[in-house]
Amino acid sequence: MASKHILHMLTPLKHMSPFDVNMALDAGFDAVLPYVDVGIAEVTSLVQDAIFSRPPNAGVDTGIFIAGKNAALALDMLDAAKKAMVPPFRVSVFADPAGSFTTAAAVVAKVEKSLKTKFGRELKDTRIAIFGATGVVGFCTAVLAAREGAKVALVGHDGPQRVSEVASEIRARFELDVAADDGSSEAKKKSILAASEVVLSAAKAGVEVISKEMLDEAGGLLLAADVNAVPPAGIAGLGISDDGVPLAGTTAVGIGPLAIGNVKYKTEFGLFKKLIEAEKPVIFDFQDAFSLAREIVT
Repeated sequence: MASKHILHMLTPLKHMSPFDVNMALDAGFDAVLPYVDVGIAEVTSLVQDAIFSRPPNAGVDTGIFIAGKNAALALDMLDAAKKAMVPPFRVSVFADPAGSFTTAAAVVAKVEKSLKTKFGRELKDTRIAIFGATGVVGFCTAVLAAREGAKVALVGHDGPQRVSEVASEIRARFELDVAADDGSSEAKKKSILAASEVVLSAAKAGVEVISKEMLDEAGGLLLAADVNAVPPAGIAGLGISDDGVPLAGTTAVGIGPLAIGNVKYKTEFGLFKKLIEAEKPVIFDFQDAFSLAREIVT
């Protein structure tokens, strides 16, 4: 009898995301089991309980999904899960806290494609300002863009302290050079935009981060993208379904949250499918999500 495809979903939060549960079941898992309030110290025992319940040749039919709302913690939990394997007993692991790895992958893939098709540019050396950079999506977006050679600046709406801490963590963990900018006033935001070619908003939903007046003075801006689908738009004038269309009153083009969300959905769904269809256990993080998102937007 064929093994059931079982997914054990771990989160340090009080609840598992219904979004991720639905996505995993729709992708084809036979059973999805959530585990909540999971600390990093508990990952090893949970993973080893899973790997030893089946013979080594059936390990590929077992998956571990790591959720939560903290990118660094999810990566640490992913590393703990990998270290818990006892060859030849292995299972697959996929981390996507708050959907941030797949969302960030979608954002950067869409930006990369639009820069190439609209301006003949690559991410390398492109000046990118990320608003909402202390959040989990902003964090992952910064890492992916910087890995492609972009000159990334993390912008803090409440001053430079928190984004400086995030920038330091990125430098220490990934050995990537990212800057931290103070975006606590309209004048400071205007100055940041004036020095940027791409602006990305991953800020709190329902808050306008970039106004029309700020955009009017951003003469060198090529592209603006926003992941917020809750009105008002995080970037003034950006339509929810815009996909590389001119941003009113500027020389830039815009990418709206639905265009990004479509790629995000396909990326997360696609990685769940890859877990199910894999012939041997696999490990997926945000770099794997980015590789798949690139294929999707091509």
